[in-house]
Order: sequence, then structure tokens, then C-alpha cells
Amino acid sequence: MAHPIPAPASAVGVPDFIAIDVETANNDAGSICQIGFARFADGVLIDNWAWLINPQTWFSSHNIAIHGIRAADVSQAPSWDAVYDEVAALLAGRIVVSHTAFDVTATARACARYDLPLLGAQWLDSARVARRAFARFARRGWGLASLSAHLAIEFDHHDAGEDARAAGLVVLAAVEASGRSVADWLTDAHRPLRDFA
Repeated sequence: MAHPIPAPASAVGVPDFIAIDVETANNDAGSICQIGFARFADGVLIDNWAWLINPQTWFSSHNIAIHGIRAADVSQAPSWDAVYDEVAALLAGRIVVSHTAFDVTATARACARYDLPLLGAQWLDSARVARRAFARFARRGWGLASLSAHLAIEFDHHDAGEDARAAGLVVLAAVEASGRSVADWLTDAHRPLRDFA
């Protein structure tokens, strides 16, 4: 597990999109114990960081085996309601990439737990994008590890900061391969797969 990295003091330009990823303590999608961010501008990664979150709940051995984060690691970390304002401000009105809908569901459930509004973002699923941009992944194999191996993206899987960066790089690769912009993919990711055959 990578050590948490604080958010940068200032952005290098306005991001075109922000990729996020979360890790959870157990099978409750709202039990966020780490959140990672990767900001991209003009087709380049401009910064990448992750925070540990105290989910204020139990950790399953299954989830610990996946990401390596234990209750002791987050005992002094802020809870979701403590970081919510900063996360919400960072994502407000932005295109936010996540790999599959899991991260959208997780943040929504964490917000519901603390009676907080949903994050106001334009969500873009990098798995849906990849399934349409790369024919070999249309029907299977669109997991982040498989895509990253195919696209020669090196990352430490199941670290939220690393996964966020990889998801963003998948979208950039799809933009390059398809000629469609990130904004185009907001709509095209929802078109039927047959339109891309």
C-alpha cells in the first residue's frame, strides 16, 4: 500500500478531468477506507494523490487481502464526512472518471450514511469507454489490470491513487485510439456496443 499523499497546494492549470478510485473496508460499498485522485489537463497527468479514510466500521479479511489496508492504518484518518467538503469542491461540475460504476456507488453510499448530498460531477466510466474504443475488450477482459497490461500502463493495483491514475490513462488511450474527446465519451460511452463494431 502506498503512503497517503496530501493534495497539491495549487493546480497546474484547470483539469480536463479527474479520475478517482476508492478502496473499501468490507462488502458495504460505502465503507470507503482510501480514495485516490488523478488530475489530467491537455492530455497529461498533472497530479496524483490518495488519502486514507476512516470508514468507522469493520474490515473484512477479504478486503484486507486485496488492498492491504487495516483498521489500524486508518485509526487516525478522517472519516468521510470530514473530507466530504474538500472532495465535493474538487469534483464539482467536473468530468470525473471511475473504472466501472463501483466508485460512484461507493461515494453515494458513503454520502447517504452521513446524510450528505451526492457528489455533483459528470461521471464517466472508463470501462464503458474501453469496451467501445478497443474491440478486443468489448465482451470481456475490461478489468483495469487487463486493460493496463494491454496498454502498457504500469501501476500498483488496488492502491486508490494508482488505480485512479490508471483509469485516467485508459481514457486518454481511448481518446487517442478513437479520435473522440473526453467530452464526446460522456455521451458515446452509453451508446450500444454494436455502434462500435
